[in-house]
Amino acid sequence: MAMMTKTKRLLAAMGTVGLLASSVACSTPESTQTGSGTQEADANKPLDLTIMAVLHTPDIPSGPVISEIEKKTNTNLKVNWVPQGVYEEKVNAGMATETLPQAVFVGNVAIYNKFKSSLRDGQFWEIGPYLKDYPYLSNLDPVVLKNSAIDGKIYGLYQSTPLSRQGVIYRKDWADKLGLPEPKTTEDLYQMMKAFKEKDPDGDGQDNTIGVGDRSDLVYGAFKTISSYFGTPNYWGEKDGKLQPEFMFPQYIDTMNFFKKLSSEGLINRDFPVTSKSDHEALFKSGKAGVYVGCLCAAPGYQRDMRKTNPNVELAVVNRITGPDGKEGVWSVPGYGNMVLFPKSAVKDEAELKRILAYFNHVMSPEIYNLLTHGIEGKHYDLVDGKAKGYRDAENVAIKDREVRPLLSLRIGGEETIDGLKAYVDDPLQEKTNAAMADNNNILINNPASAYSSPTEDHKGLQLQQIITDATYQYILGKMDESGFQAAVEKWKSEGGDKVIEEYNEQHAKFK
Repeated sequence: MAMMTKTKRLLAAMGTVGLLASSVACSTPESTQTGSGTQEADANKPLDLTIMAVLHTPDIPSGPVISEIEKKTNTNLKVNWVPQGVYEEKVNAGMATETLPQAVFVGNVAIYNKFKSSLRDGQFWEIGPYLKDYPYLSNLDPVVLKNSAIDGKIYGLYQSTPLSRQGVIYRKDWADKLGLPEPKTTEDLYQMMKAFKEKDPDGDGQDNTIGVGDRSDLVYGAFKTISSYFGTPNYWGEKDGKLQPEFMFPQYIDTMNFFKKLSSEGLINRDFPVTSKSDHEALFKSGKAGVYVGCLCAAPGYQRDMRKTNPNVELAVVNRITGPDGKEGVWSVPGYGNMVLFPKSAVKDEAELKRILAYFNHVMSPEIYNLLTHGIEGKHYDLVDGKAKGYRDAENVAIKDREVRPLLSLRIGGEETIDGLKAYVDDPLQEKTNAAMADNNNILINNPASAYSSPTEDHKGLQLQQIITDATYQYILGKMDESGFQAAVEKWKSEGGDKVIEEYNEQHAKFK
């Protein structure tokens, strides 16, 4: 029976789900006045808008929030909610058959990158020249817009993501027991990992703990974050005015040597090159590993889960770790996750585009942002000290999960571009985590090539990256020396890497 219900939900979500409300005639938002005379004549008529969006929850959204948004934006929304697992397939099918709706949330950066040739071919509207005409859309971060641009042109409205949420989570209860201070350098971090392995931090008299857990992910696992502590560039770095990939810098070698030491001394799970994310998390949450390097955002949830079996667990977070050069830094993402694009096959003319942009301009207003993020005051949250405090009993959490949480996929921009309600926080670890992630903005290592693309990389990128990934793991595990790693780099270059470097540098010279 449960399987039948789940299947019905999936089929319902994959189909077009019309979230239509009988929109009450209301005063037209000022932003909808932008556009042609024809548009102004039709401004009081609700906009019929079709959208394709990612469904991250088991059920499609229902309840009063979407109706309230329709009324306040004078819009009839017809949203095709597609489960995340099949989203790329649905986007590709819509592209092939020219059946995409007027607004398409492309899902994530990886899918967006696959749109580049279509964007260059003129299949989507370039919207950059229009943004200045809308009071809220003009608040979008120019740096993030530049990062998402294609050949200097802006095609999409972005959902912001924190520029860097990376850092170190560690067992403070273990550290306090062993007299270890908060780590401030890569050497401090190594010494903590060593103590967590060798000094019985859990006090059970057994040699059953390790310093740090990790997984088969050189980006969102521990490697890239620690690599940034050593001063490695973020994907690409500049040397003598030319861009080069991160693995051609000596700091990348330093990072591999650090991990090689962890592996040879048993301070890290030696099977990390084949460890899944769930197993990586389990190493930490079960009390086997004392350090977790990755998204700081996980700390509060981990602590809550761990205290269910051990109420004495105390976690701490740290985001500033200096490397051998004494500098602090952490790698950053481009600042956008999901993107919304506007296909010319569905949006027929400039007047229609402008009215659609007026809707998204309203979505960036604090009023609509608060609805999409927190729901309706008195139904989904209360105001406490000027912040939104959600109800925490199981029944109301389930209501919010059904009526509000899926709508996060429809947001544009984020906290840094919208003066919306902040969430009420009464967990000290959550406060420290939020502060650490915000502080990362002061020490970012940006990718100078984030807005560039390479036809060669688009075609052979996965194959080329696998050469470096395999060589990195082989080096760390002691199965390859530095000359062997350099041979792998030469293989990368000869099989297309040199062309990738050339193509990136051509754009760097043109757009930097």
